[in-house]
Parts: sequence; C-alpha cells; structure tokens
Amino acid sequence: MIAYVNGIVDDITEDNAVIDVGGVGYNVKISADTAARLPGIGEAAKLYTYTSVREDSFLLYGFLTRDDLEIFKKLITVNGIGPKGGLSILSVMGADDLRFAIMSGDSKAIAKAPGIGAKTAQRVILDLKDKIRIDDTMIDREIAAAGALNPMAADSVQKQEAVAALVSLGYGQAESLKAVNSIEGIEEMDSGAVLKAALKKMF
Repeated sequence: MIAYVNGIVDDITEDNAVIDVGGVGYNVKISADTAARLPGIGEAAKLYTYTSVREDSFLLYGFLTRDDLEIFKKLITVNGIGPKGGLSILSVMGADDLRFAIMSGDSKAIAKAPGIGAKTAQRVILDLKDKIRIDDTMIDREIAAAGALNPMAADSVQKQEAVAALVSLGYGQAESLKAVNSIEGIEEMDSGAVLKAALKKMF
C-alpha cells in the first residue's frame, strides 16, 4: 500500500520512528537494529515499509533496505510470528545472519530474540528453509567471485550454503572452501549436514 516513506527524522525510540514527510509525521514501527542505524533527528531518511491493516489499527513497519523488508515479509508468513515477532528477530540479527541461521539450522541464534522461544525458532527454520536461497545473500557475490578465480570454489548448492554459513561465523572464505571441498559423499548430504561436517574439520 505504502512502498516507502522518505522525509526528515522527527523522533526515534527503540521501536518507533516518526518521519516528517511534507509536514505530515508518519509513525513507523522499527527494529532496534534499524533504530541504531537511522540518521539522527533532523536528518533525511528513507524507510521501505510494510503496511499492516486490521479492523482496529493501521500500522507501518519500516526498514532501511529492501532486503530487510523482504526477509521480514517471509518471517511473518510463519505461524506464530507476527509483525512484532518479526521485528524482534531482526533486532538481534541482520537479514543475512538470519538466512545463514535458517540454512544451518541454528535455532538457538534465532531464539535469542525477545519473545521467540525454541519451538518458534525451530518453526522458522522448518517453514523458511526451502524459501531461502544462497543467492539472496550479500556473501553470494563473494563466493561467485572466488569461483571465477579459485578451482576449489564451491560448485553445488549444499557447498555454497555451507561456505556462506562458515563465513558468517567468522571463518575465512579460503579455509571455508577448503574444509567444505574436503568432505566426502557431499552429494547425498543436505546443507546442514555439510556445515556440521565442515565445522568438525575446522577443529
């Protein structure tokens, strides 16, 4: 309904921003991460928005990037995750971190979000694992570049997802590629199994 609001930041709290657009102040619900990254009061800002319309409310949820907005839209399709829960998760992890947590089955990382229990975190992984792709992430471009230069680059979806997850955990891209490529029988393993096997080789 409203694609974005582009104006001057009038007020910021932990979960809400007021954006002055042509003299009209829009209340926009935001994550704690977005609040921390917003320009200061009096400065220009653009928030990509999701509109939630109910019988008793009309709310805008805002994000600094389209990527954050898209992952938020996926989150709220999960049973038990409403807009508030989606913002809670994105308050403790970025879009790419969330994708890597889903791909690697790391429910504990997701459950760190306030109000998100272990079962709900596991449901997020089950419901979204097939909807998350490695080429949705920023790191995919780095992997693609490595593939053009390095004959040991990951050459399957399972390998790519495992390498991306390892990089997100702080390992170097070269050592991640080496560990993943040293795993035997990888064609019969899913991404989570590949990641676990690669982590064992890191120690």
